[in-house]
Order: sequence, then C-alpha cells, then structure tokens
Amino acid sequence: VSMKSTVPMLRRIQVMEGPLTIYTATEQKDLLLSLFPLAHEVELDLSNVDELDSAGLQLLILIKRESLKGSTQLLLSNPSVAVIEAIRLSGLDDYFANPPFAQSLGA
Repeated sequence: VSMKSTVPMLRRIQVMEGPLTIYTATEQKDLLLSLFPLAHEVELDLSNVDELDSAGLQLLILIKRESLKGSTQLLLSNPSVAVIEAIRLSGLDDYFANPPFAQSLGA
C-alpha cells in the first residue's frame, strides 16, 4: 500500500533584481512571502541584487524564518558582491549558511 501526499512538493525560483533596500523591501515582502505556500524548496537568485541595506537584510531574515516555520528549504543562490558584503558585514554568514550559498547548476 503506497500513500501519496496531497501537498505538491514544489520548487519555486525567484530572481531578485536591483536594490533590496528600505525603498523596495516593503513591496518585495509580499511577493517573497507568497512563494512559500505549498513550496518544498524556495530559491532566491540574488545575482542581480546591486544594493542590500539593513531593511533588505531584515527581509532576508524574515524569509529565512518563514522557511524554517514551514519546513521549506531556502536556497540563496548566486549572491552578488553587494549581497555577500552586506551579509558578511552584518555577521549573518552562519545564519544564512544552512544550506550555504550555492551556485546555480545552470551558471
């Protein structure tokens, strides 16, 4: 007897572009939170993020917490130099290192 899950295990990919700052974080929040219902894995491609400030970092923390709440794997892929520098300066390397930053297989 095999049991099939009724919840699809979806992989959602969102490409982030431009600044992730106090000026854009609010509008990005709803979009990012909408990725989680029913998703088994969410990948945020951060290769085109050219600026990340404390509001952007807070948004990434919120998204990480949301992923942990729902047992969704969050993958931050292809982080730009701006993203890497902001996360290192904030001391959040370890917080976002599970799983570690990844390079997309297609890159």
